Amino acid sequence: MSQINYVTHETFEQMKAELQHMKGVERPAASKAIGEAREKGDLKENAEYDAAKEAQGILEAKIKQLETIIATARIVDENAIDTSKVSILTKVTLTNLATKKQVTYQIVSEKEADLKLQKISAASPIGKGLLGKAVGETAEIKVPAGMIKFKIENITA
Repeated sequence: MSQINYVTHETFEQMKAELQHMKGVERPAASKAIGEAREKGDLKENAEYDAAKEAQGILEAKIKQLETIIATARIVDENAIDTSKVSILTKVTLTNLATKKQVTYQIVSEKEADLKLQKISAASPIGKGLLGKAVGETAEIKVPAGMIKFKIENITA
């Protein structure tokens, strides 16, 4: 059973374009590389052929994974986000109760997650721990380093 992947319309279009590129450009290039390697002689001792076949296998796995993500994607309308509680695509300002440091994260799908851009996955420990919380609530989140307590200060779209 596949999980639902919540994405913005922009990310959905990027994924479709990436899949189209893989199928239309990269797949034919991989087939051509295998054909050229096959022409070079004995396949038992042909490292170029083995490498081309392995690259094709990796590409096919990526295509399958992206097709699954697209098939289970649900596009979230950024204008209809409920900011009364933390949900996908909301920006949440938190205070770490131990360090008193404040940080703002946007909760996004795994495909869009990028910590440098302060976008964390809803499937990550912190993302899961924040979902459904409201302003003023404290979230106790178990992370690999132990237990962290965050106070939700603000939620915006």
